[in-house]
Amino acid sequence: MIKSIYEQTSEAINELCEKAKLKEGNTVIVGCSTSEVVGSVIGTDSNYEVAGEIFRALYDYTQSKGIHLAIQCCEHLNRAVITERKTAPFSEAVNVVPQPKAGGSLATHAYHGFKEPVALEEIKADAGLDIGLTLIGMHLKKVAVPLRLKNNKIGEAIVVAARTRPKFIGGERAIYNSELL
Repeated sequence: MIKSIYEQTSEAINELCEKAKLKEGNTVIVGCSTSEVVGSVIGTDSNYEVAGEIFRALYDYTQSKGIHLAIQCCEHLNRAVITERKTAPFSEAVNVVPQPKAGGSLATHAYHGFKEPVALEEIKADAGLDIGLTLIGMHLKKVAVPLRLKNNKIGEAIVVAARTRPKFIGGERAIYNSELL
């Protein structure tokens, strides 16, 4: 049985959040090339319908867990981020509305699907899901730790995941809080 894009995305976001031990109030950043999902080269075949299925799966899961969702735009918008105002209430917004071919189909769905959308220049997320090798690292907190997912494909796109952990400081004599790792 071939799983739907919605099911594949649900499994990937669920696995990421479990492995990253995300809690209510944490933020996850997602970058996505729908071109890669449908088997084309990144940036060549944006698919708004596929983006809708991906957004719905991400939004359904994150809303049910109280996790904030942020969507990275493509390089045409300098990888700006679309999220809900409550995710980053004190961040300075940028003035842009993504479109399928300028920002990407997933960012466009997010902008129209969020209750109070805002575009930001950057965010520091607790974990991330990269669908189609879109390079989300600039929006992760330091220090990023790669996660190996069983659910590492959505459609034809490779899925890469990461969580973050606090920086180690204090040298070899320091005692670290293992709950934060």
